[in-house]
Amino acid sequence: VGQGGPVGQGGPVGQGGPGAQGGPGGPGDSGEEPPRPRGRFGRGKKIVAGVLVLLLLWVGGLVWAGMSAWGKVQKVDAIPSEHLADSGAGHNTLIVGSDGRSGLTTEQKKKLGTGDAEGQRTDSIMILHTGGDKPTLMSIPRDSYVSIPGHAKNKINASFSIGGPQLLVKTIETNTGIHIDNYMEIGFGGFASVVDAVGGVNICVARDMNDPKAHINLKKGCQQMDGPTALGYVRARYSDPEGDLGRAKRQRQFLAALMKEISSPSNLLVPWRLKGLGESGAQGLSVDKGMSMMQGLQTMWNLKKFSGDGGNSVVVPIGNAALPTPAGEAVEWDATRSAELFKAIKENGDTSSFVKKTTAN
Repeated sequence: VGQGGPVGQGGPVGQGGPGAQGGPGGPGDSGEEPPRPRGRFGRGKKIVAGVLVLLLLWVGGLVWAGMSAWGKVQKVDAIPSEHLADSGAGHNTLIVGSDGRSGLTTEQKKKLGTGDAEGQRTDSIMILHTGGDKPTLMSIPRDSYVSIPGHAKNKINASFSIGGPQLLVKTIETNTGIHIDNYMEIGFGGFASVVDAVGGVNICVARDMNDPKAHINLKKGCQQMDGPTALGYVRARYSDPEGDLGRAKRQRQFLAALMKEISSPSNLLVPWRLKGLGESGAQGLSVDKGMSMMQGLQTMWNLKKFSGDGGNSVVVPIGNAALPTPAGEAVEWDATRSAELFKAIKENGDTSSFVKKTTAN
């Protein structure tokens, strides 16, 4: 039993031998692996779960805001059961700016300069075409002299006064051959309230504009406009040397600027702001009964593209802007060029050659 023997320091029971503490079968060996630290892993799971809950609440809030606003949008019977133009490529939404005054108080009419005229009229007529490389927003001058189905030739605006949205749709399909899929109408109150709801819109004015009838006195240059000012800007006729043609450009410019503001993250991604903005806009908005909420959102999103180079903003080519007619001085289309534009829209063609590069376009 000397040093180095079986029981010695280097023997089986020595340090590091089978009986040593901590070795297999030793006093510290329970036969199980030591427990792993769980605190950090558990906290990570709770954080992930919390983020998922917040994300679901946020998405649910956006859906709630959108549904709440869409429920307040007026649905109208605007699309006729029988179309007068064959379906073409892409999708066409008729967008009408109406000067209907229903829902406005006497004070609001005075402040906005809308007057008290009765009946319904169109202040702007536009077709938003999507499906091609770029969307096209085409303005139709409201004094265009055209054939109205079931009635004599007249200014296109008269079709809306006579038979509302359905007759306007039929008139457009008859004279352009463009099939209208959806309809959206924005009233005066809607224009002003939405602009104020987003905190105003920035618009570059091409020239000085002093128009008492539209309640504006604007200087040339880019500027922030509140609701009443923006409304006057898109309505003004007498301070623009191009008359209705200039107004059509300003209306397209305004819509693009407004949609750009609406789609900013601070407005679009905050549920309570989106709800307030949507409900404010819904007060002056009407759509056809077949339009879904997603189609409405897509329409708004596509309008935003015209604030840059994402879309072609055009007007029906004009042959005579002062045509004498029994209905008064009217606008006559350029038969050849307008037919080319309508064909391009129906076939998802390129409409860029019809774009006039101006600061008010």
